[in-house]
Amino acid sequence: MSTPKFAAIDCGTNSTRLLISDGHIVEERLMRVTRLGAGVDRTGRLDPAAIERTLEVLREYRQVMDSAGVVGLRIAATSAARDAANSQDFLLAAEQILGQAPEILTGQEEAQLSFLGATSALDDKEILTLVVDIGGGSTEFALGRSEVEESVSIDVGCVRMTEKFLLHDPPLAEELSNCISVIEQHLDDVSREVPGAATAARFIGLAGTVTNVAAVELGLLEYNPEAIHGFVLSKEAAEDVFRTLATEAVADRLHNPGLEAQRADVIVGGCCVLVEIFRYFGFEECIVSEADILDGLILSQIA
Repeated sequence: MSTPKFAAIDCGTNSTRLLISDGHIVEERLMRVTRLGAGVDRTGRLDPAAIERTLEVLREYRQVMDSAGVVGLRIAATSAARDAANSQDFLLAAEQILGQAPEILTGQEEAQLSFLGATSALDDKEILTLVVDIGGGSTEFALGRSEVEESVSIDVGCVRMTEKFLLHDPPLAEELSNCISVIEQHLDDVSREVPGAATAARFIGLAGTVTNVAAVELGLLEYNPEAIHGFVLSKEAAEDVFRTLATEAVADRLHNPGLEAQRADVIVGGCCVLVEIFRYFGFEECIVSEADILDGLILSQIA
């Protein structure tokens, strides 16, 4: 008798992702950059073209799930859907394709699920751990041991920072400085809401910014999840990758082994978030995790 398979979809600001798993063995993990949140910070609305890009990927995922014979599904919509006045346009169309509407998660729900996914396979769950999920429109912080003790979500992410501050190619020095200053102000909020963050013995980083910085540091010619998962990214290495990418135009950035082409235009905004977290909290290293909110969504169905 085969083990039931579950599916999870994350409709994020930058990418739309699918995971199919039985809770232990991953059958499928797919990612498509759809930029659902393009322009939301400026207009307060989801762009019709961005909605259609995302719906097209959901149609693809519907076929993949049907072929896999999944018995359960959770669909999450995060920062872009939280912020947009017309998110119902997307949710209703997605429901027609998938049979259920995406759940608009609060920032704290997002943090809880990210923590669950990132820590589920850890051997030592008594170590105080800070899990940070750097997304396109928001970044979630969850602190705890076997479960979340403190959490917060802040409105900084690779797409949001790029659209608001990094307006030249490559970014001007003052644009980078302004971007990092604003992130620092948001981290003051994190320090108030998650006062134990700086005392965490383990810092785990999730999502595309972190995995891409790790891949660039490793110089991967092809993306390799096994090489990425569990990689220890040092503060020095993150700063070095940041300096390299921030001084290159997008066309030149594309030549860095390990960098996904579709992230080249927003990776520097994400790097600003990552390096400022290192600096602000005094971390010397980050454990890079491939397990994230998708894994949390799967496990929430099995529990």
